[in-house]
Amino acid sequence: MWQFKRGLSVGACVLAGAVAWGGLIARADNNGNGQGVGKRPQKVFVIAMENHNWTQPSSVPSPQQIFMNPAAPYINSLVFGTSGITSDVAYATNYLNAGIGVHPSEPNYVWAEAGQAFNSIGTDADPYSASCTPNTAVTTDQHLTAFLTKAGKTWRSYQEDVNVDLATNTPLAMAAWTAPIRSISGNFSGGMNAYNYATQYNYAAKHNPMIFFSDTNGGCPATPSTEYPPLQQLALDLQSGNLADYTWITPNQFNDQHTRLAAGYGKFVPASDQSAIAQGDNFLARVVPMIMASQAYQDGAVIVLWWDESEGGDTPDFALPFFIISKNAHPNVNGLPYASNVQYSHSSFLRTMQDIFNVDPQHGYPYLGAAATANDLSALFHTGAIK
Repeated sequence: MWQFKRGLSVGACVLAGAVAWGGLIARADNNGNGQGVGKRPQKVFVIAMENHNWTQPSSVPSPQQIFMNPAAPYINSLVFGTSGITSDVAYATNYLNAGIGVHPSEPNYVWAEAGQAFNSIGTDADPYSASCTPNTAVTTDQHLTAFLTKAGKTWRSYQEDVNVDLATNTPLAMAAWTAPIRSISGNFSGGMNAYNYATQYNYAAKHNPMIFFSDTNGGCPATPSTEYPPLQQLALDLQSGNLADYTWITPNQFNDQHTRLAAGYGKFVPASDQSAIAQGDNFLARVVPMIMASQAYQDGAVIVLWWDESEGGDTPDFALPFFIISKNAHPNVNGLPYASNVQYSHSSFLRTMQDIFNVDPQHGYPYLGAAATANDLSALFHTGAIK
């Protein structure tokens, strides 16, 4: 596993590592200058991944970083120009944790929705207790999907292992779908996961940002909802074109690199951090092309690959992976994907979502929380795609 010496900047680490692999990472200026004028995305697909840095100091051996990791060949192919979709890729080398001490997972998901963590820092609790007392549920309309609804936009949160028969992993009829306010885990007795071929399931409410807001979670007890489809529904919706403007996709905790399967995965046996990385890499290698094959993507949708939090530290030495895949991605540089070294965070992500969907100050909505002072992600796109 490649590691980097402390003292190197993130950008220098990536460039040095690329040379070690026999290539050069494309570099460009901080203003994201490129050829042509971009088209504003009409739809966004976010795929949420977990608990691994893009780069980190060599003094932090575990969990292992993603960059140049042999357990993540698909993710690394995106930056080294071997994925077959090079012209559609741009990525960040300086995407940092939402803030110092913003941990564990849950406050980062909430932050990506609202620009602040409210009362979720230090906990991964479900939004409500078993008796329906609020744990971390928040009563406010100051969050992204509430703004989208007010603006006449649509959203969905596809969550793996929810609204399925927990014996067979068969999706329930839409009329039986409810807002998944409770975490669940176990083993299918007569089914398996279509991505990792294991019987284990593990849905974590902490990885579902909209479920922490009373106006988008339906309250407690769980209420009927069509905004939280089972993940299997995504393929059908992509094919039919029945898609929301804003789509959040969370794999279960095995397919998002959070948790290793009991038996390991692929060649990474016994189970290890490497097997967890490989599980998530496999998921992305299968889901990203499925989205790219849709008419929505051909019409200009953007896919965002998003990781929740840094591991081992919150300084620039611990950069998070962050990618956009879009026909409006910043043009390649020297034949390789553009790498921006602008400092970003989940506040940058949120600000950019507000800009894309016109729920920003120009249209009468405040930037949410720390999004007000964050850099936007425009450098990752064609000039003009993000205002």
